[in-house]
Amino acid sequence: MLAWLALCYAVAAVGAAASLNSAGIYDVLDRPAWAPPASVFGPVWTALYAMMAVAAWQVWRARGWARGSGALLLFVLQLVANALWTWLFFRWQQGALAFADVALLWLLLAATVVVFWRIRRSAGLLLLPYLAWVSFACALSWSIWQRNPQVL
Repeated sequence: MLAWLALCYAVAAVGAAASLNSAGIYDVLDRPAWAPPASVFGPVWTALYAMMAVAAWQVWRARGWARGSGALLLFVLQLVANALWTWLFFRWQQGALAFADVALLWLLLAATVVVFWRIRRSAGLLLLPYLAWVSFACALSWSIWQRNPQVL
């Protein structure tokens, strides 16, 4: 379990490294009325990363590396897409690429939910709040990118 927590929070740290000034950038962007304040993101992601780690741990416990490698590889791939988004959006200010990345993240995550669900239902359920949040993030990324073409 500790290894999965370490992996998930390492991904969070990689994203955080790209977003050191993200609150300031986020605050000056033209955002839709339904965009949450910057202070919401940290607590939400902290909870989601914990749930991701528990889900991956459950799959690993149920199948191990040999029989669970496909599902766990899919999980790691979506983590890579997750970490990349912050770099694309905040550090490199590439709105189109950030949106493409979050859309890819959504696809990888949806596939991960299905595969995890088939292995252990609770693992799939643990990822559903993450899928909901990434769905919201897709819409938010699109909206902010479209409202700020001069910056993103």
